[in-house]
Amino acid sequence: MKHSARMYVRGYAIAAVALLAVMAFASEGWSRTAKPARCQLMTEPLAKALFEQWNKTLQQNPDAVVRTYTPDAVLLPTFENGPLIGSSQLRGYFVHFLEQHPVGRIDTRAIVRAGCNMGVVAGLYTFTVNEGTARVDKPARYTYVYTYKPDVRRWLIAHHHSSAQPKPGAAK
Repeated sequence: MKHSARMYVRGYAIAAVALLAVMAFASEGWSRTAKPARCQLMTEPLAKALFEQWNKTLQQNPDAVVRTYTPDAVLLPTFENGPLIGSSQLRGYFVHFLEQHPVGRIDTRAIVRAGCNMGVVAGLYTFTVNEGTARVDKPARYTYVYTYKPDVRRWLIAHHHSSAQPKPGAAK
């Protein structure tokens, strides 16, 4: 084979190898599949911060509270029948709940790690609310199911169950 023919074949071989390398190791930006979100895990400090953020919105307005939930969140509320599903129904509940000027505090907290970008936090909390002219404590049980939304880079509440605690000394 002549020298020029070998150079010609070698040029094609180099181009073919380069093309295969580009195809095999294409930039993620060229990929049609979304890059998986980095795994976010629920931790004790995170659970505490998420509750504090939610509790702070109770001092603002119903829209601020609703923004801490996913648009299709499910709420099983303490002081009303449910389930309430979606932002509109949640907002309606919080309009009335916020009229009591609630302030919550966590009494106990347990974390169930549900995997990447999801966490379950459950326990007991107490709300101090207006009842007539007095401020009274209303102990309750809670479960929050949080989901991390990479598109907005925030944890949001996907499910929230809150129920009044049975009266002390009630039958078991």
